Amino acid sequence: DMKLGLPMALFGSVGSVLGARIGLALPDRIVQTLLGFAVIMVVGIMIGAGKSDFPEVKRPDVLSQTLGIYGIYYEESLSRDVEWTVHRTAFGMFIFVFIGFMAGMFGLGAGWANVPALNLLLGAPLKISIATSGFILTINDTAAVWVYLASGAVLPLIAVPSVAGMMIGTNIGARMLPHLKPKVARWIVIGLLLLTGMRYIFKGFSAEG
Repeated sequence: DMKLGLPMALFGSVGSVLGARIGLALPDRIVQTLLGFAVIMVVGIMIGAGKSDFPEVKRPDVLSQTLGIYGIYYEESLSRDVEWTVHRTAFGMFIFVFIGFMAGMFGLGAGWANVPALNLLLGAPLKISIATSGFILTINDTAAVWVYLASGAVLPLIAVPSVAGMMIGTNIGARMLPHLKPKVARWIVIGLLLLTGMRYIFKGFSAEG
């Protein structure tokens, strides 16, 4: 949802530029290990939160109402409309500066942090969080990538076909998401995050220097 994603993306892009500069100065081993443990920590938070498909927001804050961060979407798995809103918006913006910083420092999208923040902190439904995360990534990553391009840290021969593949995968995922039950989507996210975190920890301890 753009009403939710745009303010979070703008704050996140600020942190992503600073994070990219710091990430270039850190040894690869440290970056990989820190990322792995960060992702595993997020997995623990998501599992510990229990059922979070449709978080209950008892009282939306003034800022979210002023920005119009609320809406209705059709949940196909339930065959009904779902009304949603968010709370803790100001704190969420601060958190997205930190998430953007981490995304820029690690040189990759922070969907692993966006989804839990939107879902568990702000109280957006899980599917809204997943969809909004994709929108946020396009802005945050664009802000950080210029730092890596200026430093000659981007390989066009790898980046171009990778982007093409990601566009195809994103399109397929976007078409599948509305048909998945929120519980299934949640465990898919947790499983992918767990595998990603373990992979980066392994790479971090295996790297030299």
